[in-house]
Amino acid sequence: MSKSNAGHDLGGLIRFAERAPWDERLDAILALHLDPVCAATGLEPEAIFDAVGHHWEGPLWGCAFEDLMGRDDWEDGCNLVDTYLKRRGWSEKAPDKAYMRALRGAAMSLYEVSEVVPGQSMRLTDLLREGEPVTVIERSATRTLVNWDRIATRVVQVNGRWGISGALLPFGPDASTELIASFARLEAEAGAPDQGALLGSSAPLFTGVWLLDALGMQAATGLPELVNADGEDVVFHRIVFPLAKGANRQTVTRMLDAAAWLEPASDSFWNWLAPKAAARKPGRGKQAIATTMDDGTPVFANVELKGRQLVVEVNSAERAEVARATMAEWLGERIGPPLTEIRTLAQMLADDAGNGGRDEGPDLPPEEIERVVHEMLAREYAKALDHPVPMLRDRTPRALARTKAGRSKVAEWLKYLENGSAKSRETGDPMATFDFTWMWQELGMADLRK
Repeated sequence: MSKSNAGHDLGGLIRFAERAPWDERLDAILALHLDPVCAATGLEPEAIFDAVGHHWEGPLWGCAFEDLMGRDDWEDGCNLVDTYLKRRGWSEKAPDKAYMRALRGAAMSLYEVSEVVPGQSMRLTDLLREGEPVTVIERSATRTLVNWDRIATRVVQVNGRWGISGALLPFGPDASTELIASFARLEAEAGAPDQGALLGSSAPLFTGVWLLDALGMQAATGLPELVNADGEDVVFHRIVFPLAKGANRQTVTRMLDAAAWLEPASDSFWNWLAPKAAARKPGRGKQAIATTMDDGTPVFANVELKGRQLVVEVNSAERAEVARATMAEWLGERIGPPLTEIRTLAQMLADDAGNGGRDEGPDLPPEEIERVVHEMLAREYAKALDHPVPMLRDRTPRALARTKAGRSKVAEWLKYLENGSAKSRETGDPMATFDFTWMWQELGMADLRK
């Protein structure tokens, strides 16, 4: 951490901290950051870094070192930065000294990221204390961060320009919720103190919450995993049955009309109804989607006659198996063996990368894949606006957006979706380019997209 994100050199200060008494004080600060996690998990620091990755040792050491830079609660009342600049300040460049002083007075906080300009700047909104958002100049982190990411860092102003410190921890939704709740408890216990002062002494809290969350995560997640009303992974199947040679279209139509489980919507389109059942709550990190009739009856599939093809669309592999077997039994020799087009983002990406094994879908150019994915997402998210969302305590986004208290909750949900989608850009995922603007507008919440 000899250089900050803004390019300021802290090498001299770090070497100075290797001397007594600062070396022992840094060890004490490191213990404050790591010992609670060691106690909670029963792991030694080495085992913790084995689990979360040793590449995090540097950032976490940076969190402790920056914490040391701001502390003056030692028996002698000294501060590392003040002492160093008094003794060695003559050897430092003016911008580096200004940065040290700014960092000395800056507290770590949790920020929400928006208006990212890769390689240039981003807008940060403090989630733990009141204040206007600031636009910081930042080249490195802005190449990987996306809108609505949450990060723990220190925001500093040097020579009229805002920037961030070298220590930065990314916080996922669960970790940020836990951190906000933990800080609120600290505020309550302290009797509504100065937030800045409380944050100044709370740096170990950030490290602890982040580490415990990192140790508990099995895999990084972007968008919540989509599941249908039956709790099955959402994988869109388009099953095409050719009408057999000699099969009469009118006969097939009459047979479909006679099926008790099909409700005609037109002369050539049917909703395949499923029995009403209690909705299964999705697991953690999953988002349920469901389609229902106006009376609440679940829709199992869509069925359509197109020329001499019978097309069945379902949203899971399990439903696809049922659909193929049911139609084969109901229509018998009037239909031929089906072809199945699987419209799943994972399959598309695997095919595009050339590691997808057996090709179960059409060979589409990237722009067509993007169009198909965007259309699929638009359809499903349009449905989601009027269906209960577990993240919203099983309220529908549209209903909740009509209430003053609910608008902020819906905004968090939209940011969660948008953030997860944007994170997939590194893989070339077409989901990364999906535009969520229409959802904010549809719910009358465009003013909260900031």
